Amino acid sequence: MDSIERSMTMTVLGSTGSIGTQALEIAEKHGIRVRALAAHSNVKLLAEQAKRCGAEYACIYREDKARELEDLLAGTDIKVLSGEEGLKQTARLKVDKMLNSVVGMVGLVPTLEAIDAGNDIALANKETLVAGGDLVNKRAAEKGVKIYPVDSEHSAIFQCLQGNKSSQLDKIILTASGGPFFGKKRSELENVTVEQALNHPNWSMGNKITIDSATLMNKGLEFIEAMHLFGVSPEQIEIVVHRQSVVHSAVQYADNSVIAQMGVPDMKIPIQYALLYPERVECPVKALSLTDYGTLTFEKPDYETFDCLTACIEAITAGGILPAAVNGANEVAVRAFLDGKIRFLDIGRLVRNALETIENRPCDSLEAVLEADREARQLTEKAIENK
Repeated sequence: MDSIERSMTMTVLGSTGSIGTQALEIAEKHGIRVRALAAHSNVKLLAEQAKRCGAEYACIYREDKARELEDLLAGTDIKVLSGEEGLKQTARLKVDKMLNSVVGMVGLVPTLEAIDAGNDIALANKETLVAGGDLVNKRAAEKGVKIYPVDSEHSAIFQCLQGNKSSQLDKIILTASGGPFFGKKRSELENVTVEQALNHPNWSMGNKITIDSATLMNKGLEFIEAMHLFGVSPEQIEIVVHRQSVVHSAVQYADNSVIAQMGVPDMKIPIQYALLYPERVECPVKALSLTDYGTLTFEKPDYETFDCLTACIEAITAGGILPAAVNGANEVAVRAFLDGKIRFLDIGRLVRNALETIENRPCDSLEAVLEADREARQLTEKAIENK
């Protein structure tokens, strides 16, 4: 690493989650200075991380845990922030790059705050672009801020586009693992347990994202993200189920040449690429051996069984506030499933209910996005109560 890279600064929102913890490993390995960390509620780990990386600020989103964090950081110079305002303040700190790996709609506002502060974004929070993609892209263009994708699929697409003209892009091939229930029909999914849904075949992720992978909502959200990140239409994205998660995605150009990015299923590669772009340096992951895999398979997704995926595609095709609405409904439905209040297939039903019930309108402001999210959540919560 040269001196410019070693002087790089960053903040990490969602530092105690899977992406955040791996990002801090990379920061430590490559000498990136971490100015601030933010987490939802894991006070103990947040305090340990802040001390280890010498952060200036530590933010806990749960305000009722701020005092506990202050006690754990007593005797240090680390300043404690809390709540939504603390998260926004953390995002506004001037750094070279802000990694946003929080889960859910809570990630949208700090992304906008970071953009307004002129911070480039390493984006792992899907909801930022799903719910507010037009708004975020417009604000980033005005401020000259770059957004680097952290999701393995979008990182793969970003890598495959390097050195080529976007005008020559024909389509994106967005790969999906298929989750733990690939090949199952609706009748086989009626009595799926939380434990079964959390048993992902390839990736180790947080509970919410793992459930989204099981319903294929995750792929629907990534479909929407890809449109905003790469300026393509719905017709230019092909979803392919690739069970081995070795080909992370691919692009097809006007001459029908297809370029794919491959690697073992390990998030450190896309995290590091987003943080250190355009540099490629040693990464603490296993090297890919194609002969160890032997066979790679590619199949079409089952749009009928996995209606969350279909709902997302319909929402972004219609545009307006509907992507924000299906996302909000899904967040409430997933939490209800994890809490044992609804069944697995109810998640898709509730997402589709929001899509079909909420009246579409332009998504031209932050207020419009947040109102669509509130409306979808209220609708879904009421449907769960009346179930």
